[in-house]
Amino acid sequence: MNTLPQQLANGLFLGSMYGLIAIGYTMVYGIVQLINFAHGEIFMTGGFGSLTVYLALPSGTSMWVALPLMLIGGALVSVLVATGAERFAYRPLRNAPRLAPLITAIGLSLALQEAIRNFYPKATSARVFPQIPAGPWHIGSVGIQSGDLFVLIAAPACMAALAGFVRTTRTGRAMQATAQDPDTAQLMGIDTNRVIAVAFAIGGLFAAVAALSYGLRYGQVSYNMGFQAGLKAFTAAVLGGIGNIYGAMLGGLVLGLAEALATAYIANIPGMEQFGGSGWAQVWAFVLLILVLLFRPQGLLGERVADRA
Repeated sequence: MNTLPQQLANGLFLGSMYGLIAIGYTMVYGIVQLINFAHGEIFMTGGFGSLTVYLALPSGTSMWVALPLMLIGGALVSVLVATGAERFAYRPLRNAPRLAPLITAIGLSLALQEAIRNFYPKATSARVFPQIPAGPWHIGSVGIQSGDLFVLIAAPACMAALAGFVRTTRTGRAMQATAQDPDTAQLMGIDTNRVIAVAFAIGGLFAAVAALSYGLRYGQVSYNMGFQAGLKAFTAAVLGGIGNIYGAMLGGLVLGLAEALATAYIANIPGMEQFGGSGWAQVWAFVLLILVLLFRPQGLLGERVADRA
């Protein structure tokens, strides 16, 4: 149990990253009732966008100078991909049966993976991601890496900014109205197409922040990293309550903690030795999801469509 504080911290860092990605799922679903399964690949393109910016900088550029530029570059790529997907892949199918945009999302996911794998230099294998030349820092028995510190700062900052945006801005209120009743919102003069595009853009922005966190944490990015991360983020969104912004972040934190604790402690339970370790962490995360949905099908915080903030 001496490692418990470190494992809790690891779960917090991992869960914050899942939560940032999950917000993209939950915002889009809350407004247009669409599960955007290509969101994991939007996250992936943000990672490669950040890496591209770093590689384009002059050799020897300080990481402290490069980091904000990498964040901006990754965000631009993710937002452009997300809004492009909404405009050209999903908007034409908005009134189609629900199966059509779902299949389109899966197809777009595979297309983005293959585009990066085939056209990005050396993307067939994992690309080394630059690291912040600082840390680790220690708080008692807890060690914090530079990548973990980034997501620890970025996640609450993004959540606070999003909550303020939804509550206080005209566009945020339009998003709430569109989520509650898009037809009535349009009759009241709200440009629902613009609102939906903004939701996709915000999801892409948060995915880019999560992608930069991923690269700093694991030291690499790969063309297929979005599949697993996207699946975990979707699970987090469902766990917290699909359509609920706060629920997405809470679901991510719970999922991250479940993975970290299962990896460290399941194998120490008598008779459970073969079910521990990192190979079983994902299994126990989904077991947790099943248990939550059995007893609370609406998720931990419940679905909130009209008032997600």
